[in-house]
Amino acid sequence: MFGFLKILAANVAKGPSTDPFPFVESPAPKRFRGKVRLNPALCVGCAICRHVCAGGAIHIAGRPDGSGYDFTLWHNTCALCGLCGHYCPTGAISMSSDWHSAHPQTEKYDWCERHFVPFLACEGCGEHIRPLPSALTGRIYADNDVDEAHLARLCPQCRQLETALHLGRNGHEDHKRA
Repeated sequence: MFGFLKILAANVAKGPSTDPFPFVESPAPKRFRGKVRLNPALCVGCAICRHVCAGGAIHIAGRPDGSGYDFTLWHNTCALCGLCGHYCPTGAISMSSDWHSAHPQTEKYDWCERHFVPFLACEGCGEHIRPLPSALTGRIYADNDVDEAHLARLCPQCRQLETALHLGRNGHEDHKRA
């Protein structure tokens, strides 16, 4: 009988061994897939995320005036599979560790993430474009001595022309040296 009381007293002195969740925020486990987050500065509007979304939770719509596009992610529809983040070529989509998904029924149509991603004017022709993120241009043009910042602000056609002209000039100089 006294052995039981000793164990009881030790457990009371030690305190609870579970998470004190309602009173203290509980941490999420490592690699937990919570709500999806978008970094609009990295998004290029390729819509791969929308294509691979298992729940059809991602909607991308261009603005009628051509100023950019609206990115909407419905958290109620999201299956938390992580395919959108896995296939995003620029790393614009990531899975957060936010596990708070309870919300009142009245907020079900507001429980989404919305972003406006603006277009910029191409420095070559003036067409509306979404500039390439610097991390992506760094990977594409890693072995070339080109102005990556300038190429990131060009439309695909102007970027192709600029790169061809630059490589043609350097190829011509290399040919002269040989």
